Amino acid sequence: MSTPADIGALVEDDTSTVIVVNEIFGPTVQGEGPSAGRRCAFLRLGGCNLSCRWCDTPYTWDWQGVSDAGTAFDPRTELRSLTAEQVLGELIEMAVPMVVISGGEPLNQQNRILPVVRGLRARGIRVEIETNGTVAPCDELVGLGVRFNVSPKLAHSGDPEHRRIKPAVLKRFHGTADVAFKFVCTSSADLAEVGELQDRIGFAPVWIMPEGKSRRDITENLEALADEVVRRGWNLTTRLHVLAWGDQRGV
Repeated sequence: MSTPADIGALVEDDTSTVIVVNEIFGPTVQGEGPSAGRRCAFLRLGGCNLSCRWCDTPYTWDWQGVSDAGTAFDPRTELRSLTAEQVLGELIEMAVPMVVISGGEPLNQQNRILPVVRGLRARGIRVEIETNGTVAPCDELVGLGVRFNVSPKLAHSGDPEHRRIKPAVLKRFHGTADVAFKFVCTSSADLAEVGELQDRIGFAPVWIMPEGKSRRDITENLEALADEVVRRGWNLTTRLHVLAWGDQRGV
């Protein structure tokens, strides 16, 4: 079995022949964004280049206990190294029309997941990739017709702007054929920050999602945001996984 140091090196080395996976689960539904409610499977990868304090998947990267979860997760139990063939086989067995690839930051391993995406698309399976918008997608991945759900992080994430906002990368995503820009918000101040970024960088369409790991938090933040989101001409999404299953993993 790979050691934590080996796994960390794999996440940084995008030329590896294995994929560093946190979990594969389904059938379930896409919980957020334009495809919310659609039946799918999830491929959740390990490792992230950001450290959002409120991250809802800290078990994919937080080995030091720096997030609000307050737990130092163990990569020896959270991560496993699989070949593209193994990953593709698990996903195909679920017989779903769509696969969501998330993390962590999945584009840190984009060269390694290309065979998986090729195999899925060859079978007519839709692929959506959840990304924080700091890593530009390669031409081949764009050409495979995936949707990019790009979720740039705002100031409340705790990371400095130079790490979490990459204007050239966001413009690259804006130029792809199928993209949605999704922002996690809790207040009008967050919406103002999104508006400033949109004016400065230029991207669309915008989707706003309430932050929260409980049904109560999701509902309260949704109510606080809804009117202004509509007024600004943006789209609104909730978090179906939290509303349906609470803060459970693997559903």
